[in-house]
Formats: sequence, C-alpha cells, structure tokens
Amino acid sequence: MSINRTSLIHACHVLAALLFALYTTLAAAQQAPADAIDATPLVADLARQVQALALTGAQSASRAMAGAPRIDVSVGQLDPRLKLAPCQHVEPYVPDGMRMWGRSRIGLRCTQGPTRWNVYLPITVKVYGKALVASSGLQAGAVVTAADLAVADVDLAEDASPPVADPQIAVGRTLTRPLKAGQSLRAAHLKARQWFAAGDTVTVLAQGPGFSVSGEAQALNPGIEGQSVRLRTESGRILTGMPTGDRRVELPL
Repeated sequence: MSINRTSLIHACHVLAALLFALYTTLAAAQQAPADAIDATPLVADLARQVQALALTGAQSASRAMAGAPRIDVSVGQLDPRLKLAPCQHVEPYVPDGMRMWGRSRIGLRCTQGPTRWNVYLPITVKVYGKALVASSGLQAGAVVTAADLAVADVDLAEDASPPVADPQIAVGRTLTRPLKAGQSLRAAHLKARQWFAAGDTVTVLAQGPGFSVSGEAQALNPGIEGQSVRLRTESGRILTGMPTGDRRVELPL
C-alpha cells in the first residue's frame, strides 16, 4: 500500500516547523549560524517514519476486512505554545494502547539532547472500503428496507461504531437516529434486537474444539442483542451467556 504523496508533503511541512525550531536553537547554543545546519533530510526521514507507523497500525486494524482498503494519513500540528529544548534526535513511536484509526496520535520523544522531552502529534487515519450507506434521508424510528440501502466507498474509521456491510443485518431493523442520504450505516444506528423475554425457555449452547453441548434453561432477564443474560437451569444452577438468536444463548468457555 503506497504512502499518499500529499499527506507526506503535509507531514514534512508540519515536522519541518518542529525540527527547524529545534535545530536553530541547538545551532545558537553552539554559536553557529542557523542556516549552517541543513535539517531537510532529517525532516523528510521523520515524516516518513510517522507515515510508516500510522500506515502499519491502520493496516493491522483493517486486516480482517475484505479486500485491500485504501488508507490515507493526515498529520496535524503540535501545540504552538510548546517550548521544546534543543534535540539532536527525535524518535516517533505509537503510544501504548493507541489505535491507528480515525483521530489518533503519534508520540515524538527526544532521545539525544540536554533535556529529554515527549510530545504527541495529532494525526487522522482514514480507511476507505465498501459498506452500506443510506440511499435517501431516513428518520429515527424508521424500519430499514432493502430500498433504503446502497453500497459505497466510505471512511470506515470516521466513527467508533463499526460499519454495516451486510444488508441482512440491517433490513427489518429500527433506526435509533436519523441518517442523511449517503451517510454510512453503523451498528450503533440500529436498535438492538430482543431475541426473547424474561421467563422464556431458551436453548443453551456450549461449544469448543471437538465438542458441542446443548440444553434448556429459563431466562431471568430479556435477551437483548449485545447484552449478557442470566439463566436458571432445571437443577437451579445460575448461568450467564450471550443471546445469539431467537431463544438461543451461547455460554462462554
């Protein structure tokens, strides 16, 4: 997957401002003229490292998706109020727990200089792929039909809720919020399904490598999609599982 040239140029400009300040400060400290130091190769190299880190992280996050989504990385700007000490080597890194998806950030730390510092550079990662969009404006509370949906290229990373790509998941469901024409349909836009009510008898399934065990139990609370449910077996044992279909619950192993 190639690096977007426009994004790389923008990254160079942003990082150039940072490194220019660092190197001119360092040059002054060494009583050398600022224009005697050429930081251009270092700026370009740092920009490429930032782009590579973001692209690698985005590719890893989108690995389970079908096809090869197009990834664009836009580099933001550091807080202009920052007063950083001179530094001879700046190292970009991905902060712990940071996902290269949507609005994110790359860490920049000084590893060679009189004062070690650490700052965060904002970035925006856009991942384009096929998903469902509203073919026309839809109101909250509307029941989705096949005619309401179309397939289009969307930024999969623009919302924390996962995009919906399969029409069978959406058709017949109720919208929790309005959608504009062309807006990407997300899982959070669909009202959670209720598979059964409290007191219903449900089928309980436990599966593992080489085995499958099923039985029946009574639901102690409604079976809402995405929410755990408590069950009581005939022997009185209390279990907790996840509703997965009409009067069906799967137990975690």
